[in-house]
Amino acid sequence: MATIKDVAQYAKVSVATVSRVINQNGYVNEDTRKKVEVAVESLNYKPNSVARSLFKKQSKTIGIIVPDITNPYFPELVRGVEDYLIQKGFTTILCNSDEDPEKERLYLDVMKQKYVDGAIIVSNTIERELIDGYDMPVVALDRSIHHDIPTFAIDNRDGGRIAAEHLLEVGCTRIGHIKGPDKVENADNRYLGYLDVVMHKDWFHSGYVVEGNFDQKQAVEVTKELLQNDREIDGIFAGNDTMALGALKAAESLNLNVPEDIAIIGFDGIDLTEMTKPELSTLSQPIYQMSREAAEALVALIEGELVQEKENIFPTTLIKRQSTKR
Repeated sequence: MATIKDVAQYAKVSVATVSRVINQNGYVNEDTRKKVEVAVESLNYKPNSVARSLFKKQSKTIGIIVPDITNPYFPELVRGVEDYLIQKGFTTILCNSDEDPEKERLYLDVMKQKYVDGAIIVSNTIERELIDGYDMPVVALDRSIHHDIPTFAIDNRDGGRIAAEHLLEVGCTRIGHIKGPDKVENADNRYLGYLDVVMHKDWFHSGYVVEGNFDQKQAVEVTKELLQNDREIDGIFAGNDTMALGALKAAESLNLNVPEDIAIIGFDGIDLTEMTKPELSTLSQPIYQMSREAAEALVALIEGELVQEKENIFPTTLIKRQSTKR
């Protein structure tokens, strides 16, 4: 593998001159620049990225922090970010935080040490004050951090309303809700949307809501308990698609037919919802578009541009499939 010294010898210039050409730092006359460029191409020289990042305090690297990489929603979210960044010459570092503030702080520390150019963060625990201490551009994706930080998300409360209303429209008379984790913005707002629709129904009480923690296995158990405690429930709105898959499994274990005995709708619109039997109705997010636009905003910030629109809210789309088709 060629070194910078090899390039200098080939072009018959000093190592310092090669460094100035590669890093675009300092004056080099045009003839000398062309000699160095020919040498770099002829020797297939690859500059040391670590050395360049130390010199320029840049790495052409973006950090992405997500809460749970095992949830199929987040790999789909990351895909839009990565597709855009690779076109712009950036590589990505993916960090799985488990919503643990200490892990998030650790990842931010590492990003600072590695001169990461910016970060896209999906977090319900990171505070603005923490971000300010790292002096790098940040964009919030899927949920907000602070009104001053560009955010790319959906209207979760409206989506929750649409999901609950759809179950009523297909004939459900008692609707349960499998809720995501407490104090997670998305979960809380989807739950509030559900309450907007059912709160004043004469059948509603708090027992119609169970905690599924955005986890498929947990959703199986709490759904079975819910349906065994109240046999009149004939509709379930799950706060994400992963929990809706758990609800399907629970219904099957109780010998309930979907959608004849119980209709089920999820939230997110991940690809897996088309692979189930029956196929799962869902509130679909524009996952790819939302994440790609977040990446565009981050690159703009890195390049010193202003991002005028701080809050970017996207609509959800009701996808009607077999699990609610009565």
